[in-house]
Amino acid sequence: MAIVSNTINYLDGDVLLEGFFAFDDSIQGQRPAVLIHHAWAGRDEFVAEKAKKIAELGYVAFAVDLYGKGVLGTSKAENAQLMQPFMENRQLISQRTKAALNTLKLMPWVDDKQIAALGFCFGGLCALDLARTGVDLKGVISFHGLLSAPQPIIDYVIKAKVLALHGHDDPMVPTEQVLAFQTEMTQAGADWQFHTFGHTMHAFTNPVANDPDFGTVYQVNADQRSWRLLVDFLTEIFS
Repeated sequence: MAIVSNTINYLDGDVLLEGFFAFDDSIQGQRPAVLIHHAWAGRDEFVAEKAKKIAELGYVAFAVDLYGKGVLGTSKAENAQLMQPFMENRQLISQRTKAALNTLKLMPWVDDKQIAALGFCFGGLCALDLARTGVDLKGVISFHGLLSAPQPIIDYVIKAKVLALHGHDDPMVPTEQVLAFQTEMTQAGADWQFHTFGHTMHAFTNPVANDPDFGTVYQVNADQRSWRLLVDFLTEIFS
């Protein structure tokens, strides 16, 4: 196994973005690929490491840049400021994620008919919003993602299989949002799964999350269990 990784510049309109990709150079030919959407701070080392782990599974991994080359938040206030325009204009999420998807499809190692998207926190919402556009994805995976649908809700069909991984004690995703999401997925005709981890808050996959007052706490069991669910899900959708 020889994991190759690097950054790549790409554009959404006139916005310069910098993605991070990884793949196993010992595998010959094209293979399935996975888009990875970052949390509210920006494309950081966390998603780069996830990209490498996904590359070790035999896929091409592409960590998306939603904010712009070199743009990273360094505090909760900065992170919220970076995320806010996207939450206020969900069309911007769809546009930005499609730019990444189009870039991924052009990579020579990628089977462009075999693509999934995942994300963490805000990135989970971005992966779901990409599926909500009706693009041909094999699947989407949300790790402790925000689940609210764009407003107003319109009739659409979700072609991707959906896996949502959620902490029961996540203060950012109340029960009513969970129920609304499940109803939305059903009405959109999605093949969906929803897994809830008990005694688990937001950001449960992030080892540095340790702010119970804010609601972000790493939970090792949920982290490990959710990753196993991801591996099985990718095996299923790419079979």
